[in-house]
Amino acid sequence: MSSIDGLDGRIIALFATEPRIGVLEASRRLGVARGTVQARLDRLERDGVITSWAPSVDSGALGFPVSAFATLEIAQGHGHDGVAAHLRTIPEVLEAHTITGEADMMLRLVARSNSDLQRVIDQVVTSPDVTRASTVIVLSSEVPMRMLPLVEVATSEA
Repeated sequence: MSSIDGLDGRIIALFATEPRIGVLEASRRLGVARGTVQARLDRLERDGVITSWAPSVDSGALGFPVSAFATLEIAQGHGHDGVAAHLRTIPEVLEAHTITGEADMMLRLVARSNSDLQRVIDQVVTSPDVTRASTVIVLSSEVPMRMLPLVEVATSEA
Protein backbone atom coordinates (compact mmCIF):
# COMPACT_ATOMS: atom_id res chain seq x y z
CA MET A 1 0.00 0.00 0.00
CA SER A 2 1.35 3.35 -1.03
CA SER A 3 0.72 6.51 0.90
CA ILE A 4 0.77 9.94 -0.65
CA ASP A 5 1.45 13.33 0.86
CA GLY A 6 0.16 16.80 0.08
CA LEU A 7 2.64 17.43 -2.74
CA ASP A 8 1.76 14.09 -4.35
CA GLY A 9 -1.91 15.06 -4.12
CA ARG A 10 -1.27 18.46 -5.72
CA ILE A 11 0.73 16.82 -8.51
CA ILE A 12 -2.03 14.27 -9.17
CA ALA A 13 -4.72 16.97 -9.11
CA LEU A 14 -2.76 19.19 -11.51
CA PHE A 15 -2.15 16.41 -14.03
CA ALA A 16 -5.74 15.16 -13.68
CA THR A 17 -7.18 18.58 -14.50
CA GLU A 18 -4.50 19.54 -17.06
CA PRO A 19 -3.05 16.28 -18.41
CA ARG A 20 -1.00 17.98 -21.12
CA ILE A 21 0.73 20.41 -18.77
CA GLY A 22 4.21 18.87 -18.85
CA VAL A 23 6.63 18.37 -15.98
CA LEU A 24 8.43 21.71 -16.39
CA GLU A 25 5.23 23.78 -16.24
CA ALA A 26 3.93 21.64 -13.36
CA SER A 27 7.11 22.32 -11.38
CA ARG A 28 6.75 26.06 -12.02
CA ARG A 29 3.10 26.09 -10.88
CA LEU A 30 3.76 23.94 -7.83
CA GLY A 31 6.88 25.87 -6.86
CA VAL A 32 9.14 22.82 -6.69
CA ALA A 33 12.07 21.59 -8.75
CA ARG A 34 11.41 19.82 -12.04
CA GLY A 35 13.36 16.82 -10.77
CA THR A 36 11.11 16.62 -7.72
CA VAL A 37 7.97 16.51 -9.86
CA GLN A 38 9.49 13.90 -12.18
CA ALA A 39 10.69 11.74 -9.27
CA ARG A 40 7.27 11.94 -7.61
CA LEU A 41 5.49 11.01 -10.86
CA ASP A 42 7.89 8.09 -11.39
CA ARG A 43 7.26 6.82 -7.84
CA LEU A 44 3.49 7.27 -8.08
CA GLU A 45 3.49 5.31 -11.33
CA ARG A 46 5.84 2.60 -10.01
CA ASP A 47 3.70 2.19 -6.87
CA GLY A 48 0.55 1.86 -8.97
CA VAL A 49 -1.07 5.06 -7.70
CA ILE A 50 -1.06 6.51 -11.22
CA THR A 51 -2.25 3.71 -13.46
CA SER A 52 -2.52 5.40 -16.85
CA TRP A 53 -1.58 8.44 -18.89
CA ALA A 54 -4.14 7.52 -21.53
CA PRO A 55 -6.83 10.03 -22.49
CA SER A 56 -10.32 9.67 -21.05
CA VAL A 57 -12.73 8.69 -23.79
CA ASP A 58 -16.49 9.28 -23.79
CA SER A 59 -18.26 6.15 -25.04
CA GLY A 60 -21.29 8.22 -26.06
CA ALA A 61 -19.14 10.42 -28.29
CA LEU A 62 -17.82 7.23 -29.93
CA GLY A 63 -21.38 6.23 -30.84
CA PHE A 64 -22.19 4.07 -27.78
CA PRO A 65 -24.61 6.25 -25.77
CA VAL A 66 -26.35 3.41 -23.91
CA SER A 67 -24.69 2.27 -20.69
CA ALA A 68 -25.73 -0.68 -18.56
CA PHE A 69 -24.59 -2.81 -15.67
CA ALA A 70 -25.01 -6.56 -15.75
CA THR A 71 -24.51 -9.22 -13.14
CA LEU A 72 -23.59 -12.74 -14.14
CA GLU A 73 -24.05 -16.03 -12.37
CA ILE A 74 -21.35 -18.51 -13.33
CA ALA A 75 -21.51 -22.30 -13.31
CA GLN A 76 -20.02 -23.46 -10.04
CA GLY A 77 -16.75 -25.32 -10.15
CA HIS A 78 -15.61 -23.76 -13.43
CA GLY A 79 -13.99 -20.61 -12.06
CA HIS A 80 -14.02 -17.14 -13.52
CA ASP A 81 -11.05 -17.36 -15.89
CA GLY A 82 -12.95 -18.73 -18.88
CA VAL A 83 -15.72 -16.18 -18.54
CA ALA A 84 -13.22 -13.35 -18.10
CA ALA A 85 -11.33 -14.46 -21.23
CA HIS A 86 -14.62 -14.53 -23.16
CA LEU A 87 -15.60 -11.06 -21.91
CA ARG A 88 -12.26 -9.62 -23.04
CA THR A 89 -13.25 -10.46 -26.64
CA ILE A 90 -16.35 -8.21 -26.47
CA PRO A 91 -15.37 -4.56 -27.05
CA GLU A 92 -18.57 -3.24 -25.43
CA VAL A 93 -17.63 -4.84 -22.08
CA LEU A 94 -15.77 -1.94 -20.46
CA GLU A 95 -15.24 -3.54 -17.04
CA ALA A 96 -15.76 -6.89 -15.39
CA HIS A 97 -15.37 -7.52 -11.67
CA THR A 98 -15.70 -10.64 -9.54
CA ILE A 99 -18.08 -9.74 -6.72
CA THR A 100 -19.65 -11.10 -3.55
CA GLY A 101 -23.37 -11.71 -3.16
CA GLU A 102 -25.83 -13.69 -5.23
CA ALA A 103 -24.10 -12.90 -8.54
CA ASP A 104 -20.52 -13.81 -9.38
CA MET A 105 -19.47 -10.99 -11.69
CA MET A 106 -20.53 -7.43 -12.43
CA LEU A 107 -19.99 -5.82 -15.81
CA ARG A 108 -20.19 -2.33 -17.19
CA LEU A 109 -21.43 -2.42 -20.78
CA VAL A 110 -22.08 0.09 -23.54
CA ALA A 111 -24.13 -0.18 -26.72
CA ARG A 112 -25.24 1.86 -29.71
CA SER A 113 -28.94 1.57 -28.74
CA ASN A 114 -31.25 -0.46 -26.52
CA SER A 115 -31.66 -3.05 -29.26
CA ASP A 116 -27.89 -3.15 -29.72
CA LEU A 117 -27.60 -3.77 -25.97
CA GLN A 118 -29.54 -6.98 -26.55
CA ARG A 119 -26.87 -8.02 -29.07
CA VAL A 120 -24.13 -7.31 -26.52
CA ILE A 121 -25.93 -9.28 -23.79
CA ASP A 122 -26.45 -12.15 -26.23
CA GLN A 123 -22.69 -12.19 -26.84
CA VAL A 124 -21.96 -12.14 -23.09
CA VAL A 125 -24.17 -15.13 -22.39
CA THR A 126 -22.69 -17.27 -25.18
CA SER A 127 -20.05 -18.35 -22.68
CA PRO A 128 -21.07 -21.85 -21.60
CA ASP A 129 -20.09 -20.99 -18.03
CA VAL A 130 -22.59 -18.11 -17.73
CA THR A 131 -25.80 -19.53 -16.29
CA ARG A 132 -27.75 -16.28 -15.82
CA ALA A 133 -27.43 -12.58 -16.58
CA SER A 134 -29.36 -9.67 -15.16
CA THR A 135 -29.04 -6.20 -16.67
CA VAL A 136 -30.00 -2.66 -15.69
CA ILE A 137 -29.78 0.30 -18.05
CA VAL A 138 -28.21 3.54 -16.86
CA LEU A 139 -30.65 6.44 -17.21
CA SER A 140 -28.19 9.17 -16.19
CA SER A 141 -24.83 9.37 -14.47
CA GLU A 142 -25.15 11.49 -11.36
CA VAL A 143 -21.58 10.99 -10.13
CA PRO A 144 -19.19 10.08 -12.94
CA MET A 145 -16.06 8.03 -12.32
CA ARG A 146 -13.74 10.23 -10.28
CA MET A 147 -10.63 9.97 -8.15
CA LEU A 148 -9.71 13.50 -7.06
CA PRO A 149 -11.99 13.53 -3.97
CA LEU A 150 -10.32 10.27 -2.89
CA VAL A 151 -6.87 11.79 -3.47
CA GLU A 152 -7.90 14.74 -1.28
CA VAL A 153 -9.02 12.41 1.53
CA ALA A 154 -5.83 10.33 1.23
CA THR A 155 -3.61 13.41 1.48
CA SER A 156 -5.55 14.92 4.37
CA GLU A 157 -4.96 11.78 6.42
CA ALA A 158 -1.25 11.58 5.56
